Order: sequence, then structure tokens, then C-alpha cells
Amino acid sequence: MKNLYYYETEIGKIGIGEENGAVTDLFFGEAKLPEAAINETDIIKEAKRQLDEYFKGKRKVFDLPVSTKGTEFQKLVWEALRTIPYGETRSYKDIAVQIGKAKACRAVGMANNRNPVAIIIPCHRVIGSKGHLVGYGGGLEIKMRLLAIEGIKINNGKAVP
Repeated sequence: MKNLYYYETEIGKIGIGEENGAVTDLFFGEAKLPEAAINETDIIKEAKRQLDEYFKGKRKVFDLPVSTKGTEFQKLVWEALRTIPYGETRSYKDIAVQIGKAKACRAVGMANNRNPVAIIIPCHRVIGSKGHLVGYGGGLEIKMRLLAIEGIKINNGKAVP
């Protein structure tokens, strides 16, 4: 059975889902997970602890078991996202090239949008090809805050190296 717990954080309310000892969901607001019990498990507590460290700038890499459900293409994109170092960004095109599908920029964007474990799988580090911040499930304000935590400067809606 899937477990879910909500927390108030520096970036607003988040929900963390867990099943079988692995984080399955991290989302913004009060989204509901079908058939999930409201239960703060040990892995959910650990995820929150690591997120708190991240928000304070003390954690750069998450050390959590993660289990995602998606298509093979989505999983390929999500694995590529995990290779983006803390404090750096990549474009959708960069990710498409990295996974060997150079013309699949839009599909990469859709897979990025379907990332079930935001922040831990760092979809916020993906930006438009000219440096513009584009789309984010939690909204661009949260994306800017996450990038700022990592030391990435934003100027007129663009990430500045």
C-alpha cells in the first residue's frame, strides 16, 4: 500500500509518497494519491530530513531509494536528469542528445513534466535552449527558488551562468 504525508516547507506545502520502502512521489500542494494512506513512514521522514538539508543549502545529492513508474522513454529521461550536477542546468535539447534522441526535445519536455519525484529527480535544473526558465509543475516561482538555493542566478527570467 502506498503511504503519503504532507509537510509545510520553505517552498510551500509538499507531499511525499512512499511504497515498499522507496519514495514514489514528491509533489507541490495537496495533490491526492489514489488509495494512499496518510501515514508518515520512516522513509518519508528521511526524505523530509534530506529535503530540509537541501533547502538550507547543506545537501547537494539525495541518498534515498526511489521507485518511479513510467514509460521506458520517461525513465530514460529521468535517469538523465539525475546526472545534472547540483548548481548546473541543462536544456531540453541537451537531455535529448544525452539520451541519444536529439530530435526529441518536446518529448523530453513531456517526460520532464511527468517526473513523479520532483527535486529529488532534479527536473528544476532543465531550462530552455536560450537559458529561459520554462514550465515547472510547482510553478516558475518555485523553480527560481530551487535554482537560487543551488546558486544559479536568474536575470529577466533567464538562468545566468
